Amino acid sequence: MVVDGQAGAGSEPESSESLCTFGAVVQALREHQGLSREEFGTLVGYSKHTVASVELGRRMPDEGMVEAADRVLGNTGALRKAAEHLARNPGMAAWFRQWARLEKRAICLSTYECRMIPGLLQTEGYVRALSAAQLPPLQDTEIEELWATRAERQKLLNGRPNTAFSFILDEHLFLRRTGGVEVTRDLIDHVLEVSRLRNVEVQVMPLVGDSHAGLQGPIRLAETPENKWFAYNEGQESGQLISEPKVVSVLQSRYARMRSQALTLDDSVSLLRRMRGDL
Repeated sequence: MVVDGQAGAGSEPESSESLCTFGAVVQALREHQGLSREEFGTLVGYSKHTVASVELGRRMPDEGMVEAADRVLGNTGALRKAAEHLARNPGMAAWFRQWARLEKRAICLSTYECRMIPGLLQTEGYVRALSAAQLPPLQDTEIEELWATRAERQKLLNGRPNTAFSFILDEHLFLRRTGGVEVTRDLIDHVLEVSRLRNVEVQVMPLVGDSHAGLQGPIRLAETPENKWFAYNEGQESGQLISEPKVVSVLQSRYARMRSQALTLDDSVSLLRRMRGDL
């Protein structure tokens, strides 16, 4: 199983094709200006080696380089626009990117997860434990990219204080102790810390109970600034963005019911603290 939209071996990371295309455009514009890589690098504030890596599609350009390159190469906005279609890092599966873009715009994000801790709440140790178990096996560089991607996404929690985040997590996600006791302790500490943010609500769905409305699987919902709702489903090496209002409405109803079936915010915090103390 993939780790919340991250690219693994066999899934499509930030396409080398798209990076190569962007790099080829930079190279063509640079050569049209009659600049060597070294001269261009001096103008944009990067080494000729970095310029070469970007032009050959080996390196993701950062925002500073895109801005400087666009300014030096005609200030048309073409490179800025093209860069918007590149994922900010290579650790994100191609089929997840559309949802990731929605995450950045959303004014409300709701997540129910019963398989693994959602990416926005994962710790480095948890990501590495999941990555180590992936098949086909990942290279060390791929695992580094996956964590970098996850850490970047998590900036949304602090960076968008007006976005309401709701998480409902099955209790067994913590009881499984993925990665071992220390990883689980750090994970619980992290979730408790995040739950203190005024725009974040974390509820635990208790292990023992008659039933709940999410037994058919995980649920993700997002509301855009235009007050349009979307849903997202993720499976083995695939993801589906859902915009059909009737389907989204059903998932909204299920999530609303689950919020009443899960433990309250205070009771969820108390349970997490008890579980940590039992480790």
